[in-house]
Amino acid sequence: MPILRFLSALCAVLAAALPLSAADSGVPPAGQAAPAPPATPPAVRSPTPAAAIPPADKTVGSTVAALSPAEVAAQAAIAARATPRLKELVSRQDALLAELGKEGVDQDNVKRDLQNLVFEYDAFLRTYPTFAPGYVTYGLLLGKVGMRRESAAIFLKANQLEPDIPIVKNQLGNYLAEEGEPIEAAGYFIAAVRLAPEEPLYHYQLASVMAEARDEFLKSGQWSREQLDRTMQEAFKRAADLAPKNFAFAYRYAQSFDDLEVPNWDEALKVWGALEDQCSPGLEKETIRLQAANILIKQKKFDHARLLLATVTVEQLKEQKQKLVDQLPAAAAGE
Repeated sequence: MPILRFLSALCAVLAAALPLSAADSGVPPAGQAAPAPPATPPAVRSPTPAAAIPPADKTVGSTVAALSPAEVAAQAAIAARATPRLKELVSRQDALLAELGKEGVDQDNVKRDLQNLVFEYDAFLRTYPTFAPGYVTYGLLLGKVGMRRESAAIFLKANQLEPDIPIVKNQLGNYLAEEGEPIEAAGYFIAAVRLAPEEPLYHYQLASVMAEARDEFLKSGQWSREQLDRTMQEAFKRAADLAPKNFAFAYRYAQSFDDLEVPNWDEALKVWGALEDQCSPGLEKETIRLQAANILIKQKKFDHARLLLATVTVEQLKEQKQKLVDQLPAAAAGE
């Protein structure tokens, strides 16, 4: 229905003001402390256990047919009134998150303003309790400031109101993965991929959870090793193909050959070689050469591996290089 497509599109536009990345689930980068969160907002008092989130296949498209023409018209009227105010909130949200943690900025003022924004979102959602885009942007805000469970509760409400918003599926998948529920998380990532097949991050998230929790997937009996390996690697490749300038995606796709039960090492060398061609001389290029040398050693192509390792001279890679050199057989006399 047009109104549902409009709401989903609006969610995507508003969320674009808040850059989406693999870290948007509320987990800070390695070595970086999470910012101090504001107090729990009145609208989200109860934490959301992972068990309270229904399977993704129970939440996709479940309300579309239920809307009558009168309900569609009512939703359109609500959207017309709510959208301008939500855009104001998102603009402030984007500005405040850009200031959070920045040197030279009074962080107490930033946190106070974020707290006020939280209360304004609470008031907004009391006024427009069925407007899904408001829950989406509010959930992103809560996740950004470390309020993971509260964020999940808000995304769950958005999912109940509008079950076809891919960013919501992705965020619920993130939460479930972090809560130790990888199979349930994969269901949400698969739903996100189906709803937005051109978004590389959703493919990457799906592949990552499969690679990191392989044993749990196999124990479930729902996946064979062959199915799991194929789905995982295809998702990493799709992410890399959709985001050709994202080095991290391309690197992880190349690494995925190591995760396979039956790797195609010749194909892996081609992938690493293509990635090396994109790099400038230095650490990145030589790191890739170490990966290629490791594969050559697995293939017992020791002479080729030895020649490749000789080209690795960056000091930071000295220890990793030596581990590979130690795996080489002694060179024949006269070599």
